[in-house]
Amino acid sequence: MLVLASESPYRRVLLDRLLLPYTAASHKCDERSLPVADSLQQHAIDLATAKAASLREQFPTAHIIGSDQIAELDGHILHKPETEERAIQQLGRLAGQTHNLHTAIALHSPDGTVQTAVDVHKMHMRALGSDELRRYVQADQPLDCCGSYKIESLGISLFERIEGDDFTAITGMPMLALCQQLRSAGFSIP
Repeated sequence: MLVLASESPYRRVLLDRLLLPYTAASHKCDERSLPVADSLQQHAIDLATAKAASLREQFPTAHIIGSDQIAELDGHILHKPETEERAIQQLGRLAGQTHNLHTAIALHSPDGTVQTAVDVHKMHMRALGSDELRRYVQADQPLDCCGSYKIESLGISLFERIEGDDFTAITGMPMLALCQQLRSAGFSIP
């Protein structure tokens, strides 16, 4: 049995690509209560691991996938904006700058082993005016996305360059790493 410790529609779309049966369930991890690790990459791994572990009691015989993403500008974590005004403000801070996305995956196996990986992207956003930012936010409504953009949608137009290994990580889950983890756990992926 495979469980995704998330009801994120973005992560579900990614996992659906693998054509594996799975259950999506809300994790029971209080993300804000976890202490921030020395590096944001490790913090992303810790969060992904905690999310998967939070469902271990509910699904003791399952392989559980946890994932987390941290947007970071100059060492500061950027949270989901939740409102249009905060999204516009956050994008205004990012415009013309380079920020990092740290996206981690953790696969908890029923035997207690945990496989983790993290993917980091350097996101080079082009300079943007306030009218462009407002139009973008109103069109894409990225209120539930750290960084305040949806790269898989109109958000791609905000960038001049992206550096990283696995583009799916930007959407919320590094699928190259997950495929490797699932194969090593015995799942058949075409």
